[in-house]
Amino acid sequence: MEKNANIYIAGHTGLVGSALKRALLNKGYSNFVERTFAELDLTNQQQVFEFFLEYKPDYVFLAAAKVGGIVANNTYRAQFIYENLQIQNNIIHAAYLAKVKKMLFLGSSCIYPKNADQPIYEDSLLTDILEYTNEPYAIAKIAGIKMIESYNLQYGTNFLSVMPTNLYGPNDNYDLEKSHVLPALIRKFHLGKLLLQNKTDEIRKDLSALPIEQISGDADWSEIQNVLKKYGISLNGNSVSVKLWGTGAPMREFLYVDDMAEACAHVMEEVNFSDLITNPKEVRNTHINIGTGIDITIKDLAQMVKKIVGFEGEIEWDSTKPDGTLRKLLNVDKINQLGWKAKIELSQGIELNYKWYLNK
Repeated sequence: MEKNANIYIAGHTGLVGSALKRALLNKGYSNFVERTFAELDLTNQQQVFEFFLEYKPDYVFLAAAKVGGIVANNTYRAQFIYENLQIQNNIIHAAYLAKVKKMLFLGSSCIYPKNADQPIYEDSLLTDILEYTNEPYAIAKIAGIKMIESYNLQYGTNFLSVMPTNLYGPNDNYDLEKSHVLPALIRKFHLGKLLLQNKTDEIRKDLSALPIEQISGDADWSEIQNVLKKYGISLNGNSVSVKLWGTGAPMREFLYVDDMAEACAHVMEEVNFSDLITNPKEVRNTHINIGTGIDITIKDLAQMVKKIVGFEGEIEWDSTKPDGTLRKLLNVDKINQLGWKAKIELSQGIELNYKWYLNK
């Protein structure tokens, strides 16, 4: 990419998009076209087409998506498949019409079968059934991969797809109804710590910054206690417990989002679609896994977050709730061979993220 290139990051204010911008700024790129959701509805085809044809970005990072944890994915199934398909279809086709030089589509490791062999190679795609709870979201992302490949093959575009593992970092979503596991753990243990220390003013401050089910810091204390209890943060006499979903047995891989952004920048600078074709007769699975190649049980993760946050209460596990996929570790041979490896260890990343949360 040229340093003065016109770059559009779809979803630039989110967890992934903001990290991409930080990485590109650090590399000397400075010419960004930015639009918030209020300014540009990416599910609206006409708005997206008009935007691309007017501003003609040279490079595009497609990081915009409707995302959430296991609860949100399973509850808002129609919204997850509809909105993600709309966003992808509009941006990919608009990039083709506007003659974008290169585009990077960001998917998710949930595209792979529920019972895929571990660690998961790119070639595992579409070899078995998906995990039920996030199936609509996964199908949308799979459609994005195939759309990228198809446009390259039919129209000669140079579009790429990467599949990051579970991400965390600055600008993550800490809404307990919709957040992923790691930010949810950080916030639950933080609120549990404050409750155990009887720091009601700090709890009110936290809820004023980010209400839980519209319960803010101005609510009656009984309402605040009730909503905290609903999300597993309970005061029992002189002790506080935090209840977590499932058994804690599933294993997950986590990647600090700034590491992911460095990988994406590397791919855009150094890799072309032609580099990823192994069988010219049947071009498949040209997407690239991005991860650490290391996983951890949710139970061990919870203990790690608990220690870093400083929560001294108890952890309870609700085995009546679903665990989701038991293991989901990405094979990262391809991205390593292309010249990138993760740098930030999990404990270091969680410490950085907790400091960010406290500052925000």
